[in-house]
Amino acid sequence: MPAQQKRIIFCIAGVLSFACALGTAAAIGTQLWVKGTILCQTGALLVNATGQEMQKFIGQIQYGLFHGERVRQCGLGGRPLQFSFFPDLLKVIPASIHVSVLLFCTVLIVFALVGAGFFMFNAFGSPYETLHGPIGLYLWSFITCSCGCLIMILFSSEVKIHHLSEKIANFKEGSFKFKTHSEQFANSFWIILVCSLVQFLNALLIRFAGFQFPFSKSKESGTITGAVDLMY
Repeated sequence: MPAQQKRIIFCIAGVLSFACALGTAAAIGTQLWVKGTILCQTGALLVNATGQEMQKFIGQIQYGLFHGERVRQCGLGGRPLQFSFFPDLLKVIPASIHVSVLLFCTVLIVFALVGAGFFMFNAFGSPYETLHGPIGLYLWSFITCSCGCLIMILFSSEVKIHHLSEKIANFKEGSFKFKTHSEQFANSFWIILVCSLVQFLNALLIRFAGFQFPFSKSKESGTITGAVDLMY
């Protein structure tokens, strides 16, 4: 492939990697990771609510990695409450998983920026070291994509397996018990998925530029080596 086309491909990959870093950094600070509704089970049972009456006992909840908001409804109207994970909910949530999600988010941002820098270096410079060449580009893209996958897996397990929404909804609730009525992942969570797909796309762009994967060997080199061995 001509050098000009390779330069364009590396520039596109560098911009995409930089956008991933910015998107992840923006996603970490929002509370748009999970949105859902919570049912005041105790209040609904007290009045034996059915049908349209259940709407008076269904509140909202949304949260991110650092903070969130819930609106509890127990028949007397909505009462909003702001909360933060650090330090309020550390004793309630699976703290090790939550901290791991934050750690992998940080690693994703760092390696996405590193990958963007090396993509631009390969576009406008002369790659002369292993980590500046195609092996390094594959490495940064693989690490970033892996971190994105781990973030989604860990956070999904925290929400679905450990019932994070219910634990938040029932935090410091003495007489009332809340149950998750519905929940879905919001925009910030899907940004991480997009970043993982973009890093996979970057690996394809490197291959499209004419570079083989680090673990693949040229057939010609293997043939030449075999011929030399036969000579000796």
